[in-house]
Amino acid sequence: MIRSSVLAIAIGLSACALTACSGEGVRSPAASHPSATSSAGGTSTTPADNAETASMTPPPSHDGPSVMEARLIAIGDVMAHSPQLPGYYHAKTGKYDFSAWFTQVKPIFAGGDWVVANLETPIAGKDLKYTGYPRFNAPYELAAALKGAGVQLVSTANNHAMDRGFPGVTRTLANVRKTGLVPFGTSATAEDQQRLVIEERNGIRLGFAAYTYGTNGIPVPQDKKFAVNLIELSHIKADIAELKEAGADVVAVSLHFGIEYQRLPNEAQTTLVRELVAAGADLILGSHPHVVQPYDIIDIPVEKSIDGMPHHGLVIYSMGNFISNQTGSWKDVGLIFGVTFVKTLHPDGTYETSWKNVTTEPTWVHIISKNKKRYYTIVPLARALASRSDPTLTNADYINMKKMLSGINAHLLKLRPKAG
Repeated sequence: MIRSSVLAIAIGLSACALTACSGEGVRSPAASHPSATSSAGGTSTTPADNAETASMTPPPSHDGPSVMEARLIAIGDVMAHSPQLPGYYHAKTGKYDFSAWFTQVKPIFAGGDWVVANLETPIAGKDLKYTGYPRFNAPYELAAALKGAGVQLVSTANNHAMDRGFPGVTRTLANVRKTGLVPFGTSATAEDQQRLVIEERNGIRLGFAAYTYGTNGIPVPQDKKFAVNLIELSHIKADIAELKEAGADVVAVSLHFGIEYQRLPNEAQTTLVRELVAAGADLILGSHPHVVQPYDIIDIPVEKSIDGMPHHGLVIYSMGNFISNQTGSWKDVGLIFGVTFVKTLHPDGTYETSWKNVTTEPTWVHIISKNKKRYYTIVPLARALASRSDPTLTNADYINMKKMLSGINAHLLKLRPKAG
C-alpha cells in the first residue's frame, strides 16, 4: 500500500482531496462540533509491534472508497499549584479528589476519539512532598481525575519534568500508566525511549511525540539523557520519519516552547513549526506560554519539502493553562482544541488523509474562596454563557466571561488571513 503523508484541508463538513482542495473551511472559534463515537481500540506500540498495528486497517471496498473518521481533542497545561490542593483533601480517606475540576468539560471530552493533555507537573509520590511552584509534585489523584474526565494521553516533556529529578520522571510514568493514561515525551530507560506511541481509532493511526525546550536549568543526568525529550530538530525529524514508517497515518508533535505570557508566537516557534511540517508533522500542539496563542495552517510547497510532496500542517502555538492557580492577563483562559481526521482508502490500496471541523473552544478557570480554601471549576465559556445555569456564577462573572470569549476568539485568528 502506498501511504500519503500529506494532509488536505477540509471545507465545511466534507473532507477534500489535496489535489482538489483550494479553500480552507476552518470552523470559527468556539463552534461546537458533532460528537464522535469513541473507539475502544488503540495501542502504544514498540517497533516490534508495528506490523501487527498496521494490519488493523480494514480493507477497502471494491465498489468505491472507504472513508474513516476520528476526532482528536487536545488541552493545554494541567498544573497543580499549592493553593489548588487543600480544598480537595479528604481527611477521613487521606486522599484527594480533583474530579470536580473537570465536571463541565467531561461531556466535551466524550466527543473525542483521542483526548490529550499537557501534564505539567511530576506525579512522584507523597514521600517526595507535594509542592507547587517552582518545583512541582502533584498527588496521584490528579492523574486519576484526568483519566476519569476522559483524557487518554498525556505529554510529559516540559520544563517541570525534572522537578523531582530522575526518580520523579520514572515515578510519574509509573503513576500515569497505572491509571491507564498513555504518556509520551519522557522515558524510564533507553529502551523505553524507543517506544513508539501510535494510537489507532476507527482505522486511523495517530502517532504522538513530545519535546521541551529545557528543564528549568535542572540537569538531565549524563547517563540518562533518554529521560526527557529535548527540542533538537534532527532528532524530531528522525522521530517523525520513524512514526510514519511504523504505520502512523498522522503524526502529532507536542512542543513545549515559546516565551511565558507572550500571546503571539515568536520567530523561533514559527521557524521550528515550518521545519517540522516540511518533515512530515501533520499537527503541532503547543504549550508553555501559559496563555493562549493563535492557531495557523502551514503550507509547505514541493520545492521546500523533504520528500518532493507538498505538506499542510495544522498548529496551535499555545493552548494556555487548562487548570492552574494563575489568574489575570489571560492566564486563566485555556482552550479545548479539536480536529477531525479523515482517511480515504481507495480500491487500489492507496489512501489519503485529510482534516475537517477544526474547533477552538475557550475555557476559563472559575475560582471560589471559602473557609480559606480555594475551589476550582473549568468553565467552557460559550456553553456556560448559552445556558446560564451555573448557580456559582454571578451576573458580573457572565459579563466578564462574555468579554473573555470575544477577546480570545478574535485573538485565535490573529495569524489567519482576513476574509475578503
